[in-house]
Amino acid sequence: MHRTDQKTALILGATGGVGSETARALAAHGWRIRALARDPKKAPALDAEWVRGDAMTRQDVVAAAEGCQLIFHGVNPPGYRDWDKLAVPMLENTIAAARAAGARVVFPGTVYNYGPDAFPVLREDSPQSPTTRKGAVRVEMERRLERASHDGVPVLILRAGDFFGPYLTANSWFSQALVKPGRPLTRVTYPGAREVGHAWAYLPDFGETIARLMDREAELGVFERFHMEGHWFERGVEIAERLRPVAGVPDAPIRRMPWLALDALSPVVTTFRELREMRYLWRTPVKLDGAKLRGFLGDDLPHTPADLALRRSLEGQGCLPQSDAGLAPAAA
Repeated sequence: MHRTDQKTALILGATGGVGSETARALAAHGWRIRALARDPKKAPALDAEWVRGDAMTRQDVVAAAEGCQLIFHGVNPPGYRDWDKLAVPMLENTIAAARAAGARVVFPGTVYNYGPDAFPVLREDSPQSPTTRKGAVRVEMERRLERASHDGVPVLILRAGDFFGPYLTANSWFSQALVKPGRPLTRVTYPGAREVGHAWAYLPDFGETIARLMDREAELGVFERFHMEGHWFERGVEIAERLRPVAGVPDAPIRRMPWLALDALSPVVTTFRELREMRYLWRTPVKLDGAKLRGFLGDDLPHTPADLALRRSLEGQGCLPQSDAGLAPAAA
């Protein structure tokens, strides 16, 4: 039986890594979780009220959001197909649902919004001048959210670097490049220039940060944007170097991303085309300034030690030898 004063959060994208981890964190902070899925029978194990529906159908989202105080928009068009045509309409469905329910929209931001004029350190007020198609779409999505906030729809954007975590995230560089989910780690593919810094965000830390921000929603403005520093590797290749001993294969090779092959296949393979478009973020350091977030939540921010986060990620994605999967996490 649910408490009558318990708040409800609708999670869009609960079958993905960022949505499921945010749902778990909110639940741990006392939220009741409702999740939208096209086929709830195929949904992952999650303590949630599953509602059948499609985030691309406005009436489904509006109906699912009834009685909710928060809508987490962590969903993208499947398989990158028609991403530039569908992402904004999907967000507009969320905004309409939030307006009808009186809920706050919580949105995971990306670094795609920025171009070289904002590098190397991204702050909340850095100019958003993207050089890619996908970046332009993300900028438009945040513009729509800010515009909605002017009409009374409260918005929270938490921006982070590339995601990694225990659950397979189809649009993640970690799952698509560094490791092969379902197979023990025998080598690591690193997409970037090895000595160029790179920012990562561990998904459970990201979800916990959102939950802590929502614990203090009364102190948030109608439109809030925070940057999460996450895990910053000054030498970008360090994440690959640390994966090897964590996985028990300290001598595993670290290979370069086969960019020439991706270039050749990108006209016919949508995923390769999307990866290729983001290559510029691997050629230059792009770091998020977390000063505003620390100023609001304090210095004790959610931050799982890197080796522990990497081990949990490998274990969750089936990349450890079966004999090692149940062992205690490696020391950080």
